[in-house]
Amino acid sequence: MEAEAVERTASRLDAATVERAVELLAACRGKVVAVGVGKSGHIAQKVAATLTSTGTPAVFLHPSDALHGGVGLVNADDAVLVFSNSGETAEVLELLPYLQHRRAPVVAVVGNLNSTLARRADVALDASVEQEACPLNLAPTTSTTVALAIGDALAMTLMEVKRLTPEDFALNHPGGRLGKRLTLKVSDLMHGGEENPTVEASATLVEVVQAISRGGLGAVNVCDEGGQLAGIVTDGDVRRTLQRVRLEDLAALTADAMMTRAPVVVRPEMLAHAALQLMENRPSQIAVLPVVEESGRCVGLLRLHDIVRSGL
Repeated sequence: MEAEAVERTASRLDAATVERAVELLAACRGKVVAVGVGKSGHIAQKVAATLTSTGTPAVFLHPSDALHGGVGLVNADDAVLVFSNSGETAEVLELLPYLQHRRAPVVAVVGNLNSTLARRADVALDASVEQEACPLNLAPTTSTTVALAIGDALAMTLMEVKRLTPEDFALNHPGGRLGKRLTLKVSDLMHGGEENPTVEASATLVEVVQAISRGGLGAVNVCDEGGQLAGIVTDGDVRRTLQRVRLEDLAALTADAMMTRAPVVVRPEMLAHAALQLMENRPSQIAVLPVVEESGRCVGLLRLHDIVRSGL
């Protein structure tokens, strides 16, 4: 029943009315104030949260709170989005004059286009339903589903009107996986400064092993006196070197002979997700990468383990 009601609403809504509602909401220089009582209030809260996360700042205001000082947060730069099935909710109607006095346009998502709210609003969107899903036709069920669908549709349309990019969306969702993929950089996860183990090309085998153990990262960067990267020595490089070098030659072994020259590197400003792809999408997975500035100066090490642990 609810699914059919949403489908009917989609075909019944007047395009010009919807466009006018979107224009009012998109033009507001302040915030969208979502208003509702009871179950409609819960819908208003959800739609306000969706608007905020998709590029349209919004807050929920309960009419009773508004009549006792809360209306002070509404000004002429705002737009008001009111949810009411009957369109005759006493608290909402009592609040309307004060909203209009503040010259904030009112968009109503209402179940009765002949109601007082629909007549007094700047725009009224038809959210009427034939019957609630409740066996008694009393509990708000179908009506709240339709109101929520309209609220979501408005939010998504505003998102397109404002040309919200995935990067913009990610900035509002820094804790989510998408947000991390589009905002978390190599510099946020790399081991730099004193945590960046380095040795010179002339370092002995013992010095290299000590540096790797001290850093605890499974690798050590090989740099010259100016900090320019010459190569990297990983645990694997040490093992492979020990397999091919004679025992009597170990004392003369240096980092220069063990290191991987011209290794794959990443920049500090590179997205961590891009670095993850660089490490994984290859015949042989890379577990650690040198972090190098554009000038060639080595500033840290990035481990695959740190990227995975970040939640990407």
